[in-house]
Amino acid sequence: MPIITLPDGSQRAFAHPVSVADVAQSIGAGLAKAALAGRVDGRMVDTSFVIAEDAAVAIVTAKDEAALELLRHDAAHVMAQAVQELYPGTQVTIGPAIEDGFYYDFAREEPFTPEDLARIEARMHEIVRRDLPVVREVWEREAAKALFAGIGETYKVEIIEDIIPQGEEVSIYRQGDWFDVCRGPHLPSTGKLGNGFKLTKVAGAYWRGDARNAQLQRIYGTAWRDKKELDAYLHRLEEAERRDHRRLGRQLDLFH
Repeated sequence: MPIITLPDGSQRAFAHPVSVADVAQSIGAGLAKAALAGRVDGRMVDTSFVIAEDAAVAIVTAKDEAALELLRHDAAHVMAQAVQELYPGTQVTIGPAIEDGFYYDFAREEPFTPEDLARIEARMHEIVRRDLPVVREVWEREAAKALFAGIGETYKVEIIEDIIPQGEEVSIYRQGDWFDVCRGPHLPSTGKLGNGFKLTKVAGAYWRGDARNAQLQRIYGTAWRDKKELDAYLHRLEEAERRDHRRLGRQLDLFH
C-alpha cells in the first residue's frame, strides 16, 4: 500500500500500486488533464509509471521548467515519425532535446530541401492532431535488435549494441504505428505537444560525431510550451539578426 508524499507535504495512501496519472487524477481532474510527466523521488518518469512503494511524487505540467526538455524531446520523435511517413526508407538515428529546441539525424541519400521542411512540419501538426497515445515497452535486448534489423534500421541496432549499456533495459516508445528505442520519459500522447514548434534548418552531421563514419542530415527545430512562446522566441531571433546586420553595416562603413 504505497503512501504518496506530495510537494506540499500532504500524503495520500493507496490500497494498490498506482500510476503517476492515477495520482494526478486523485488530486483533481484538471491536474490529470494537464499532467505531462511525473517526478518520483526526484526522477522524471512517464505518467504511466507505476508506483508500488512509498514515494515522493510531483506532477509535471507545462508550467514546470522541466516540461520544456520533455516537449522538445517529443517534438524530435514527432518529427522523425513525420519524416518516415513522408519519405519511406529514411533511417532515423539520434534525436535529442537541446537548448531552445531539438534535432534528429537522418540517413537519406537525397538532400532535404526547404520545401521538404515545410511538408515535414505540416505532417508534424497532423500527427499532433491525431493525439496518438505514447506507450512505453520494455524489450529483451536481442529481440529489440531483431525488431529494428527487420525493418532496416541498422543505426538503431548499433545504438542497442554499443550505446545502451549491457544490463540496462531496452525501452521502446510507440506512437501509433511508429516506434523508436529511447530511454524516455515522454508525453502521454502526441496531442500534448501542442503547436509551439517550428523546423528551422538542415545541416550535415557525422554518425556518432566521427568524420570517419557516414554523413547524415540533421534537421533542427525549436519547441516551446505554446504558439505564444514560439512567436516570442522567433521575434527575439529576428531582432538579434537585425542588430547583427546593423553592426556589420557599421563595420563595413569604416572601410569606405
